[in-house]
Order: sequence, then C-alpha cells, then structure tokens
Amino acid sequence: MRDVWPGEPYPLGATWDGVGTGFSVFSEIADRVELCLYDDDLTETRVDLPEMDGFVWHGYLPGVMPGQRYGYRVHGPYDPRRGHRCNPAKLLLDPYAKAIEGEVRWNESLFSYYLADPGRLNSDDSAPYMPKNIVVNPFFDWGHDRPPRTPYHETVIYEAHVKGLTMRHPQVPERERGTYAGLAHPAVIEHLLSIGVTAVELMPVHQFVPEHFLVARGLTNYWGYNTMAFLAPHNGYSSAGQRGEQVQEFKSMVRALHEAGIEVILDVVYNHTAEGDHMGPTIGFRGIDNAAYYRLLDADKRYHLDYTGCGNSLNVRSPHALQLIMDSLRYWVLEMHVDGFRFDLAAALARELHDVDRLSAFFDLIQQDPVISQVKLIAEPWDVGPGGYQVGNFPPLWTEWNGKYRDTVRDYWRGASATMPEFASRLTGSSDLYATGGRRPIASINFVTAHDGFTLNDLVSYDRKHNEANTEHNRDGSDDNRSWNCGAEGPVEDPEIVRLRRRQRRNFLATLFVSQGVPMLTAGDEFGRTQHGNNNAYCQDNELSWVDWSLARTEGDLLEFVRAIAAFRRDHPVFRRRRFFSGRKDSEGMRDIVWLTPAGREMDHGDWHAGYAKSIGVFVNGDAITEPGPRGEKIADQSFLLLINAHHEAVTFNLPGAEYGVSWQATIDTAGERVSDDPFPDQAWTYGSEVHVAGRSLRILRSV
Repeated sequence: MRDVWPGEPYPLGATWDGVGTGFSVFSEIADRVELCLYDDDLTETRVDLPEMDGFVWHGYLPGVMPGQRYGYRVHGPYDPRRGHRCNPAKLLLDPYAKAIEGEVRWNESLFSYYLADPGRLNSDDSAPYMPKNIVVNPFFDWGHDRPPRTPYHETVIYEAHVKGLTMRHPQVPERERGTYAGLAHPAVIEHLLSIGVTAVELMPVHQFVPEHFLVARGLTNYWGYNTMAFLAPHNGYSSAGQRGEQVQEFKSMVRALHEAGIEVILDVVYNHTAEGDHMGPTIGFRGIDNAAYYRLLDADKRYHLDYTGCGNSLNVRSPHALQLIMDSLRYWVLEMHVDGFRFDLAAALARELHDVDRLSAFFDLIQQDPVISQVKLIAEPWDVGPGGYQVGNFPPLWTEWNGKYRDTVRDYWRGASATMPEFASRLTGSSDLYATGGRRPIASINFVTAHDGFTLNDLVSYDRKHNEANTEHNRDGSDDNRSWNCGAEGPVEDPEIVRLRRRQRRNFLATLFVSQGVPMLTAGDEFGRTQHGNNNAYCQDNELSWVDWSLARTEGDLLEFVRAIAAFRRDHPVFRRRRFFSGRKDSEGMRDIVWLTPAGREMDHGDWHAGYAKSIGVFVNGDAITEPGPRGEKIADQSFLLLINAHHEAVTFNLPGAEYGVSWQATIDTAGERVSDDPFPDQAWTYGSEVHVAGRSLRILRSV
C-alpha cells in the first residue's frame, strides 16, 4: 500500500513537484474516486483519493515520478435518464492529462452497455483496452525562446498536418518523418521561410481517438478532429516514444520554429470530444461527470445536444467545462509556448442556450484573460446547428476564417455571373463583414483552399468530388465545391487544358496574396499537391493525404511563383493595410482606391450590377496609406493597377489618365508566369495606353 497524503485540489491533473505527484480531478456526481497506477507490466494498483473540496477529488503520493502510468475509476450513479453514467468498471482518462501512452483498442468493454443488449450495464473491465495517462516532467530548457509576435498584417499562415507534411520529405530522417521533430527539421523550416510563411497552423495535435466505425473499415481519423485530452500532445506524432517524451519533443519543435521567426498556431477542437453520442464509449468525461461536461437534452437527459455533427457538444454553460477550456489554452501558451489558436466550429462554443451569442461567457472569459487575449485567436465561425453560420459576427479580438472569401474568389475565377461587387469586397478586406465593432481588414483570414475540400490543384482539375476511397459510396464531403475542371475531369495531357489549369492556380494564388487581410496557404498547394479529387480525406492516413515533396521539382515553376508573390506582398505595404480603404479623396484630389472599367473610366452603378461583367481595373494609391508606421512615421508605397480578367477571352484595358500615374510597368502577369519586383523592361506603358490582358488572367502594373 502506498502512502497517500491529502494534497491540494489545484492544480487539476497530475503535478510532479520533484518529490512526488499530486492528483486532482473534478466530479460533482462521484461518491468515490479511485486512482489507478500501472507498473511496467501493467499491473494495476488502486488508491482512493482521500479528499474532496468543491467537488474536486485529490491526493498526493510521495515518490511517484514522471513516467508513471495512471487512470481513474469513478464510483457514482449510473442513471442515464438523469444524465449520469458513472461506471467504475471503466478506466478513465484524466481530462487534465498532459501526456497519454498507447491508444484506444476497440472492444465491447469500452462501452457501458452490451452491444447486443443496450439496456444492461456492462461491468467488464476496460483497462486492458485503454491508453494510460502519464505523469510528465514539466521542466524544459527554453533557452532564450521568445514569441515572434508577428503583427497580423505581416502574417502569412501555412495550414499543415504534422504527420502529412513530412512523411514523404526526402531530407527528413526516416525516424523523424511524420513527427514534431520532422516538422522542426532545418530543410522544412528553410522551405517555409522561402515561401514567406510567418506562422504554421497545425491541424489538431491534442490527443485524439480514431472512431470505431473507421477502424472497423480499415481506416483512421487522420485529421484528428476527435479530441480526448485537451492538454496532451498527440503521442502518434512523437519520434521519441510514448512515455511522456512527446511533451519535450513538441517543445523542441516550437523552440526551433521560434528561432526561425515562425509562430505556431494550434487548430483546437473544444466543441466536442471523442466519446460521441449516448451510444459512444466511456473513456473519460462521460464516466467522470457526463452532465457537467456535455450538453444534454432538457426533455430527456439520456441524449446529447449536438451542434457539431459529431454526436456531442461540450457544455460551455458549465463552469467546470469552461475552466477546462481556459486552463488548456493557458497551458499551451505558458508551458508549450504556442502563439495562437484556430477554434474548430467556434460558433458551438458561443451557444448559451440555443442561439449563438457573441457575448457569451466563453468570449467574456477570453476577453479578460491576461494570457489568452494576447495571442492570435482565429475562429471557424460556423457550426452545424440552427443559426450557426456566423461569419463577421465575432468580437474585436478575433479573426475569422472568411468562408465568403473562399466562395467568392472561386466563383469569380470560374466565371460565375454577378460576382463582381462581392469579389471587390473580398479583395479589399471584406469591409461589409468586418468594418463594424472596431474591426479591421486583418479580421479576415483569407483562403482559397483548406484541409477540408479540394487542394488547389484539384480545384482546377475536378468538377465533382471523388471520395470512393473513404468507403462511403462517395456520399461524404461537400457537393458545393465551386470548382471548374477547365474542360476535362481529372488528369489530362491536352496542352491547352494543362496551360489553363496552371494559369488558374496562379490566378488564385496572386489574388490571395494581393487581397487585404491575412493570407492562408494550405500545405502542398505551393507545388500542386493533389488528392485525386477527394475533397474529404479525413480518414486517409496514406500517400493520398501526405505532401508529395517530389512535386517541388516537377512543379518548380509554381513554387517559384509562390515565393515571388509572397515576397511581393511582403515588400509592398499597400497590399497589407491595417485600415480599410475609404474611397474618399485626399488633399490632392486622389482616392486611396478607384475601380475602373476596361475602358479606363471610373465604374458607375450600372457597371457594378452588370451581371455579365467579369473584368475590372483597380487603382490602389500607395501614397494614401492612412495608418502610421511603428514610430508614427508616414507609410508610403508605389501605386499599382490591378487588371483582372476572369472572362474566357482576352480583354484590352485602357490605362487611366495621367493623374493616376504617367508611366507604368508590369510586375505580375499570371498568363506569362511572371512575378518580379523589378519591372519587366519589355512591358512598359504610359497613361492612356492599351494593355492586353489574356483570358482568365491577372496583370499588375506598378507606377514608375
């Protein structure tokens, strides 16, 4: 028998102090909580937590050191009609676990009922099939690590999957491929810097569990949006083993990226957990305090309220669930040194009752928190519940994945009618969405592709999804792709279609990098990664989803284009303004932005609402940037003309009068695959000249 001291109720979780370890877990419904310790041969020793204060059960065990495996068994009522599902036969993960060893091995004992008789309590021990929590050593030599704190208007985000980014990278040692160490490899960091990346946005790294139905079909949850431990880095991404070493490896990755000036943003899934609906397994929260952690139907507490499409929703009305979210966020900032978060289905976190409330307790807590309020906060501003589409409605601290930007830019370049007014708004920072409530263009995270949907290459190669590999008869994934295959479905050898697809990719990329707001690039799009038309590769942990680095050679022209367009944006502050364009005239009678017809005259109401119009000129005034520099100095840039033609035929643009600029030279041409901050010497014009813009292409001219 071990000595068990009373310990303290806080901090929650397992906390090693150099002599022993304190254990603490919340459960309002429990009658008794057993701490289960496991030795190397997984022999179990059970110890009652001796104290309970404020529904927090706690104890301290001297001599328990980092690497110790543990779990909990909670004794209490099993009464589903009242929302209670305690079952001490089930070993439970610690909601505050900082490391997990092993994975869920699907077995009937993981459920609190028998599959053939759901009304009968299942008393089979689940411990042999459960992963174990690990006591961790929190100490790490951070050296001189400092957060880069890149301002939003200078930020370029790169959305990546920890495993998928490096599994096929030839310069990453085989043992490190698909791991935190692999992502920190110098060759990977050098590539990120070469394309102007200032922040990596990592798809979920919280410990997650592949769903039973996927495992039964020989698949897995590759994306990781099925979290089970909000403070633990996923052990499957560790090259060093699973006995808690993943924590040190994750910290080493962050330190290496910070040394290169690259921020780390985590895609976090606090809206639901891996336990699913009322028929799901009991592996943690459900067995600890089901009604406290999950939203239940008021009329029948057997069932979960589901705003996520994943079976359950975390109960953000509960102070203890809210505390878990906030403690997790602070832990990742203070202990793991991450620089921000992208909140999956963020609208679900805002639901107080049934409506999305932008002033909910969750947002209030974020606003006043001295740690979390200072990092980057990015919302996926929708969920699947009623009224869940909330683009533009988040508070001032927040930026948002701008789904309307994605849809509009896709529609414009595929030639959809009547898109011009909205395209103009998306290009200039979406002031229609973000100009109220003190928000600025940086509130818009602009993206054309993301993990969810077609890759950039597939966006111009497929009209339809091709998800047969997911074994759901192609029923999964969105049918609203707004894609265009340029004349044929899938891979082709026709040189005209190949050239058009390449041009369309450049059009999307150039539009992304000259739009006001924050650009987000999806990993592999810089050199044409394909998923062969699969727009929902969430279950494909294989070469279909992994980045193919050989494309960096075969698609070298596209990669060089991305490097050049990213450098172009970095060098020209007029394309990353901190304030919206006003359209008002300055003291010299010039506006900061002017919209022009191909004839060179300013657009009027009729021009804007001509549904057939697909070509537009945009004058952006580099001398009319209203925001000051960091020392109060005036920011000035050259002026530019964007000549944008989504029409399938070439259009001749007449350059406007001398008041806009006397001489112009081309600096970007998506038809000619050219980007240069040195004007093309063979492409120079004076005011009033005619400029030929090829069908479905973009030219940018710079005043000289």
